Parts: sequence; structure tokens; C-alpha cells
Amino acid sequence: MDQDSHCTGERELLEAVSRITTSSTASTSDEEENQPKAEISCQARKENPEKDDMQDSSATLSPNSSMTTKELQEYWRNEKRQCKQIKLLFEIPSTRIVEHNLSKYVMYKIIILQTGSFDSNKSVIERRYSDFEKLHRNLLEEFSEEMEDVTFPKKTLTGNFTEEIINERKLAFKDYLRLLYSMKYIRRSKKFIDFLTRPELQEAYGCLRGGQYTKALEILLEVIGLQERLTRGNPVAIVPTLCAIVVCHKDLENPASAFEYGEKALSRLRVHTSHRYYIPLLDTMITLAYELGKDFLSLQEKLEEWKTKKDPIRVFTLKELAVREYVR
Repeated sequence: MDQDSHCTGERELLEAVSRITTSSTASTSDEEENQPKAEISCQARKENPEKDDMQDSSATLSPNSSMTTKELQEYWRNEKRQCKQIKLLFEIPSTRIVEHNLSKYVMYKIIILQTGSFDSNKSVIERRYSDFEKLHRNLLEEFSEEMEDVTFPKKTLTGNFTEEIINERKLAFKDYLRLLYSMKYIRRSKKFIDFLTRPELQEAYGCLRGGQYTKALEILLEVIGLQERLTRGNPVAIVPTLCAIVVCHKDLENPASAFEYGEKALSRLRVHTSHRYYIPLLDTMITLAYELGKDFLSLQEKLEEWKTKKDPIRVFTLKELAVREYVR
């Protein structure tokens, strides 16, 4: 009798997961619903994410997963929420002319907002003409067909710093970003996401390596919100940034904040236990939990369980992994 009840429970859980997955698929945008199968196949080939770091959030759960029924249900609820696309709006309200040594260039201030509601967490970045030009060149290499009708502001031999030219480019770059974001292949591409986040992340990790944890943390907290919006369907992608925030808080002796962000990172790795950050993060979370008087035994059990399944290998600490990110 107990065995029959157990089997029935498993069947009900699987049916619930199936319903959630079906519902998540049905909630995608009209653009994706009407997309021909050939385009979907093309997208899969083009995006080709790296292992674990870039796995789609709808990855199949492992049959050996140790998650409880409650954890599994919560996981799928989170996945369903993650599938809802966030639409972003790009504004370029101002510019500034920079003169450095013998060079002179214009920096364009880009404000990135979430549409549909008041966005108190807007992201602000700055890029120069050469940054846009590099992005365009990189996208042409990978998305030649999609970029066929996309125009890019050409350089002029003179007058680059006149108010008229600068204002024209402000409008042109605003339309350019809006058009790129409207194309699914491109807005999900690493090249587009890197254009919007990589310079800030490089600066943050440079500060982290130099022991400037306060400055690194300030930058990371500014960029994490934008990263989350840009990688909405791929929550694992922001794990390195979350872990860098953990490292900064820990070294600044803010264990409670470190633990908070560690939990966010760990929740994204729940079904990605082979991810390079999983064990270093788990090890750090055990230390933090012990220090804060929280339950560390369940974390310790997960660590021991992982060790019994994997061959002994050299595992870096969380900080050692973090300082290796964005090394030029």
C-alpha cells in the first residue's frame, strides 16, 4: 500500500511539472510562438551556450537529483517566472567630450529601463563611438542575415564634435540599440550582453583583484540588476557575479550580506551541481552559516554527497575563482 501511494505521488509530481512546463511555454511572447521550427533550430545552433555556465533555464532535471518534492515544486515555480520576458527601453539623454592625452572622443550616456512599470533600478552606462562600432562589427560576423538591414552611423572626416553631429548620433544609437534588442537572436547573444556589461565587470574584477572590495562591490551591485534582465532565461549566467559579490561582502566582514547573495547563487545551481562554482560556493556557505549560527549541516550533507559521486579533483576556493574572471 505504501509503495502504491509513493508511486502515485511521483506520478502526480511529474504531471504537475509537465503542466508547469507547458504553461511556461505557452506564456512566451507572440513573436516566439509564431516562430517557425526552422528558426528555432537555427537559434539553437547560433546561441550554442557553453556547458553549465550558459545552459538554458529549462534544462531537464537529473533523475539522480536529491531535491525534495517541495524544493522541486519551488524550482519549477521560479523557472516559470524566469520565462517571462522583460522588455527593456534604451535612452541616451546626454553626452560628454573626453580629452585624454592626445585623444579626444564623445561618451554617450545610456540609460536602460524596464518598460511597463516605474523602474527604480535603472542601469546607467557610458559607451563611445568605437565601442558601438566594435559591437556592430562583431554582430555582423555572427548575424549577417539579421543585420542586413541595420544601418550604422558612419564616421565623418570633420565635425565629429559639433552639437549637430553628436545629437544625430544620440538618436541613431538609441534606435540602433532598440532595433538590436528587438531581434531575439541578438538580444540573447553573448556579444550584445558583453557590450552592455563587460566594461563594468572588468573594472569591478580589477578592483577585486587589487583588494579594493568596497569599490568592486559598488560596481557589481550596479551591474547585477542589468545582467539579470539581459539573461532572464538563463539564471546560471549571473552566478559568477553573485559569487564575486559574496567574496566582497565576506572580505568586508559582512557575513549576513555574503550569505544572502550566496543563497541566490546556490538556488541557481540547484540542478547544475557540476558547475565550476558549485563546490567552492557550497564550501563558503558552510563557513558563513556556521559563523551566523544558521543551519550548516544540510549544506555539509550536500557537499559530502557530491564528494561521494565525483572523483577527487583540485577545487579552487570561491575567491580564487573570482579573481580569475575577466583576466585579460
